[in-house]
Amino acid sequence: MSSHTDTIAAIATPAGNGGVGIVRVSGPNAPTIAEQLTAKPLPAARTAALRVFSDQQGRSIDHGLLIHFPGDNSFTGEPVIELHGHGGQVVMSMTLARVIELGARHARPGEFSERAFLNNRMDLVQAEAIADLIEGSTEVAVRAANRSLQGDFSNRVNALLLKLVEIRVFVESAIDFPDEEIDFLAESDIGDRVAALAAELAHLLAQSQRGQLLRNGLNLVIAGAPNAGKSSLLNCLAGAETAIVTDIPGTTRDLLRQHIQIDGVPINVTDTAGLRETEDQVEAEGVRRALNALTEADHIIEVIDLANPGEVNLGTSSAPRTRVFNKIDLDAASPKCATGTDGIVEIYLSAQSGYGVELLRDHLKKVALGEKPEGGTFTARQRHVDALRRVLDHLQSGRDQYADNQAGELLAEELRLAQQALSEITGEFSNEDLLGQIFSTFCIGK
Repeated sequence: MSSHTDTIAAIATPAGNGGVGIVRVSGPNAPTIAEQLTAKPLPAARTAALRVFSDQQGRSIDHGLLIHFPGDNSFTGEPVIELHGHGGQVVMSMTLARVIELGARHARPGEFSERAFLNNRMDLVQAEAIADLIEGSTEVAVRAANRSLQGDFSNRVNALLLKLVEIRVFVESAIDFPDEEIDFLAESDIGDRVAALAAELAHLLAQSQRGQLLRNGLNLVIAGAPNAGKSSLLNCLAGAETAIVTDIPGTTRDLLRQHIQIDGVPINVTDTAGLRETEDQVEAEGVRRALNALTEADHIIEVIDLANPGEVNLGTSSAPRTRVFNKIDLDAASPKCATGTDGIVEIYLSAQSGYGVELLRDHLKKVALGEKPEGGTFTARQRHVDALRRVLDHLQSGRDQYADNQAGELLAEELRLAQQALSEITGEFSNEDLLGQIFSTFCIGK
């Protein structure tokens, strides 16, 4: 349990004028500040009471509702006061200034959530989910953030952490008795146990990567030869004339970006210049930017003119891709979705008419969410993905060390590092720099 001797305050509602504004106060002096602000005793816990908020001379600043949350049942784990007044910027600022004058200090961004974490009201994943819930740009992202806030992601991490600790205890117990006639590690199935745990972690990593896409949006880059129909496809997916479309090859010279949603799934679409060799300096710069965008893509749509299916160089990107054979309306062909001989999904459509584009939308939704998204999608961040990758690396290294050299001590050390990396996700193991970096991204008052 963390102990704070100071009291913090902030306006908890967005900047601007509104019907209601809220000033939040948290800390040991919050009840005393509330009594001095209103010249009345506190109301019963979690009960809204009408109060007048007054300045030092007793003049009314505002009148509104005061709610008192005792420390054993508050968001932060310490006494909290909420002052619900009129939502004007000036009146809110005056109320906050009076609270500061009475002994509170201005809260840092995210400091209320940080105190909730430090006081064991929630773990780090749940604290981050609050920010993701506020910032959620789609219904799917909000539902995923809610699942993380309710503990879905944390429970998965904690279950794997328990299995990892069990394996670590067994290994360290075995190497603590080197003089025994039986080599407990050699006689055990420790390699299989580590491999099974790694398989579960790899599955969680894949889900976390999808959760990260839900939070940030799938970065989708449209590429192909000039005049293949890339800009028409962007316009079709966006439902607006975002890009200029002409019969002249090389019309698109720069990157065009559009944020879209497919059934609530956020996708960041980038249209690029046609990929070809050119002496035109402006177009050549567009091609360079297109190739650079491909290296940063989560997924690539390679657009191919069905009537002129020449190959283009997509550069060095290792991102997965989908082939879109465009202009099927010119040959009266039917839309279809199939898998090519190289395993790449191929979709036949007409970007100009929209014929078959629904097949592409359904496919992109599966790319972002996976084949079976129901009941398991949660929001995740890059640090979660990075931590899970480090855990897998440590498990693989430890398993290799033991398999090749029978080095139980090295396996034990890799398991220790894996446990430390996994514990960073929920905050069971953390440092001040990590906490400062995370909570500084939160809005003030949360």
